[in-house]
Amino acid sequence: MVSIEVDFDVYKALTGKRATEATTYNDVIRDLLKLGANAKDTPSSKVVAVVPTSASGLIYKGVEFPEGTLFRATYKGQTYTGQIRGGVWINGDGKRQNSPSEAAYSITRNHVNGWRFWECRRPSDTRWRSIDDLRPRK
Repeated sequence: MVSIEVDFDVYKALTGKRATEATTYNDVIRDLLKLGANAKDTPSSKVVAVVPTSASGLIYKGVEFPEGTLFRATYKGQTYTGQIRGGVWINGDGKRQNSPSEAAYSITRNHVNGWRFWECRRPSDTRWRSIDDLRPRK
């Protein structure tokens, strides 16, 4: 059996193209690729698409952080982490955070710009990037 991974945007687009709940993702992809009716299902013809188990995520000030987005920051030589789980930012210590700056404050005990403090790697990203780089610019 072969697996493919899709990012959150592809998952949303595929979901939007399903006519009913009975329409499978395979049916949608076959239609998009103009492959016609579904071939007879055999073990060797099955492909599993790995999609997010939850369509939730977090949008903060115009930036989308899909479910599973990872965060990291280094402060005084120690690396701190966080993750989007169930549509909520959860720090590595398991505490819920309401903003990047609140998450940074919980570590530094100083008011810092959380957008510059944190890096993230969203499920569709191949590298870590400053979350400040993701903000819409006016």
